[in-house]
Amino acid sequence: MKFDTLQQGISFFENYARVSGFDTRLYSTKKRKSDGKISLKYYVCNKEGFRETRRLQSNCKRKRPITRMGCNARITLKLINDQNNYIVFSFHEGHTHP
Repeated sequence: MKFDTLQQGISFFENYARVSGFDTRLYSTKKRKSDGKISLKYYVCNKEGFRETRRLQSNCKRKRPITRMGCNARITLKLINDQNNYIVFSFHEGHTHP
C-alpha cells in the first residue's frame, strides 16, 4: 500500500484500529541524517509490549494497573527515496487481547 504523505498512512492505521476496536500509540521514529526526513515510523497497539520489571517492583504508594499485554498489532511506514511517498513496510494485524 502506498501513501502520498506520512499523515495519510497514520490516518489509515488509526481508522483501522478504531474499526477493529483498539487504540494506537507511536512506538518509534527514525530520520535520515542527510536531510532530516522521517524514513521509518512505527505505530503499535496501545497494549503492545510489557511493563519493565523494575517499574513493577517500585515502592510507590500508588500502583498503576498493568495495561500492556504483549499485543503484536503494528504498522511500519517507510519512505521511498526517489518519490517522497510512504509505503507499508510491515503490517501485523493479530491481537492477543479481547
